[in-house]
Order: sequence, then C-alpha cells, then structure tokens
Amino acid sequence: MKIIILGAGRVGLSVADSLVSEHNDITVIDTDATRLRDLESRLDLRGVVGNGIDPAVLAEAGARDTDLLIACATQDETNLVCCKVAQMLFNVPTRIARVRSAGFTQDSPLVGKDGFAVDQILCPEESLTRYIGKLVEYPEALQVREFAGGRACLVSVRARAGALAVGQPIGQLRGCLPEVGMRIVAIYRRFADQPDRFVSCDGATRVEPGDEVFVLSAREHIPQVLAALHRPEGQPARPVRRIMIVGGGPVGERLARQLAKEAGRFHIKIVEEDVQRCTTLAAGLPESVLVLQGETTDEDLLGDEGIEDVDLFLALTEDDEDNIMACLLAKRMGARRVLALINRHTYADLMHGTQIDIALSPAQAMLGELLA
Repeated sequence: MKIIILGAGRVGLSVADSLVSEHNDITVIDTDATRLRDLESRLDLRGVVGNGIDPAVLAEAGARDTDLLIACATQDETNLVCCKVAQMLFNVPTRIARVRSAGFTQDSPLVGKDGFAVDQILCPEESLTRYIGKLVEYPEALQVREFAGGRACLVSVRARAGALAVGQPIGQLRGCLPEVGMRIVAIYRRFADQPDRFVSCDGATRVEPGDEVFVLSAREHIPQVLAALHRPEGQPARPVRRIMIVGGGPVGERLARQLAKEAGRFHIKIVEEDVQRCTTLAAGLPESVLVLQGETTDEDLLGDEGIEDVDLFLALTEDDEDNIMACLLAKRMGARRVLALINRHTYADLMHGTQIDIALSPAQAMLGELLA
C-alpha cells in the first residue's frame, strides 16, 4: 500500500515505524529537513520537505497514486486542510486526520465530503480515554485492542498460579474451555538470568505463572478468558469501583467526565497540583467527582484519601517522571492496580518487571486505533 504521512513528530514517527515494518511504501512530509533526514537514515521510507497543505508538496510526495493519507501534524488546521486538498486535487481514496479539537467529531458535517473530507478522525485524548475505559471494563487485562468493529478483542493478561489455564499446554486449553473460542498469539516471559522476551508458541508450550499472555477472542468471551488465565478457580471477580486520577489535564478531565456518566458506579477522585486548574475542574465536572489540590507524590495526601482501597490508580500528568514515581508510591501504599502515562518509549520499556502494572503511551494508544 502507498501511504503519505503528514508530520514527523512523535505520532508520525510511531505510525511510520509500524507501517514500514509491514512493507508499505511510505512517504513522510514535514517542514523539518533535519528530522526527515534522521528518519530516512533509520527507516526504509522517503521524506519530502515542505508544508502538507501545499498542492505542489503533495504532488512531489506522490499523492496522485496514493492509497492512504494520514495527517498527524501538530496543528488541527493543517491536518484538516491537507485532507481536503488531497481529496479535491488528487482524489486520495482514504484520508485520516489527527484532530484535538472537540468540535470536530466523526458524525459532524464539517468532516464529511462536503466539509474537510476526512474519513476518520483520531483524537489523542479520546483514544486514551477509550483505551483506559476498556481497562476499567476488564480489570484483569493489561492491554485491550478491538478489531472488526469491536466483535473481536486482543487482550494481554498476567498469568497467575492457580488459574484454570495456567500450567497447561496450549494444545490442551480447548479441553479446559470447550465453550470458549480463543487463540493464544504470543507469550512474553520473564527470565531470572536473561532479558525478558517473547517465546515461541505451539501446542506444547505451557502457560507459566508470571507470563504476559496475548489472547485473541470474541468480545463476549473475554471475561472467561481473563478468568482462566488470571483468577484462581473459585475466586470471584473484583470489579473496579474506586478510581484515583493524578493529573487534571485534558486526559484526566475527559476520563473523569466519561466515567461519571454511569451514576453511582464509580467513586472518582482527581488530584491536581495547580490551584486554578482545581477550581476549573470542580466547577465543570459532575458533583460526584471529588477534586483534591495537592502534589502527585504527597504520601500524606494519598494516605488520608484511602489509597489502600483504590482499585485503579491512574497517573495522567504530562511529566513521565512524576507519573512513574506516583505509581510506585501508590503501589507501595496498597493501590490494587496502577497505570502510568508515559511518552518516552525508553521509559515504557523500562517498566517491564517493575511494580507498575500498565505503562501506557499516548502515541501507541492512538496508533493501535489507527492500525485496527
């Protein structure tokens, strides 16, 4: 497939890296020549220096015979106009745009063919909110990806001793779960004397305690799959009720607003350091959401607010280091599951084997939706 990517920032780089590995013909447009040269030296792609809304630049990038345009530049306006130019002048069949503004939704006439001609809107904050929402829905999962309009799901889960499918060869799992259609597609295993890595899977491979197991199954079977791999037999499921969000930025606010729609289901607290932001959050969010002003790593504050009873602790500030330290502190103080929002890929990789249950990258969350 021939693909043009507008923007060589963090998201554009992640998209290009994933699509190049699938042997697509990739061209990246960006105004930063140095950044493009670096990309060309590391990945098998072509760079075009220029503004993506300029028809001459799009033509140089090969828009006349391109199958897909992914506009993920920094500015919403650039991405929207680029999609319109690609449709009007080059008839690019499929156009995807990253748009942060809440005014542009998928069903808005502004993004239709008579508007900016965007086939699919991707919003980073919305992608994160949806992703975290799935982790709330499936408390035992470490990752959840949806395919085929949500009919199929790929989940990862930490295998625990005593669970029905743990200790069993993959070839015998059908006998343990005859009513559940599932396929183990990968196992990420910890080793004491060598680096953690994926292990090859065949019928003789056993699922061992501590493995991170990736399973593909129909959505309606996901609770049974997670129980068979993570929950000892006879132990009841423990749903998420108490949620603490550290960081009252756009992602934290959007998530709290979404969760509060289910009245009475969750007890939600937001910890935000900035006093003015706290005032804004308290005025704008539903009354059921408690807004607290304080530092993200204030041990006394976490203790006073009952961190030991929190089912899900979410560190969603814009500072990776703060998120990591807040999660480690919350886990040590008794939080059942912790999630850190991490922008740097190197930091995310370092989280394997630590007390942090889930390290979530904004770029990867949006990339997952794009690839799906």
